[in-house]
Amino acid sequence: MEVEGRTVGRIGPGLLILLGVAEEDGPDQAAALAAKVVRLRIFENQGSHFDLDLRQTGGQALVVSQFTLYADTRKGRRPSFSRAARPEKAQPLYQAFCRALREEGVQVEEGLFGALMEVHLINHGPVTIDLEV
Repeated sequence: MEVEGRTVGRIGPGLLILLGVAEEDGPDQAAALAAKVVRLRIFENQGSHFDLDLRQTGGQALVVSQFTLYADTRKGRRPSFSRAARPEKAQPLYQAFCRALREEGVQVEEGLFGALMEVHLINHGPVTIDLEV
């Protein structure tokens, strides 16, 4: 992941986590989501079945703040982001989520909160999962 041509985060095999923080979210949601991410069996075993979790594979996490996940496009042609938390609330929860992942034993790299980033991804599968707690 790059900001203004400078690498700010890089991982090997693992998860790219696009983290959206909603206005109603709090520290409990950040901790619960981190625990769920770590324990979710979404990595293939030798039989090609989803059977392993992030820690079992030794995978890493690259966490990118992504308020646009809360885009409401039901009306008009311009998305509304009114459900997304304001930066002063979202950033501490983003940091709490990253901290909770680290406390679970996961190596975490972070995006630069609020920056325009270039995120490079090699997606095995592709597998994309929307998680909420």
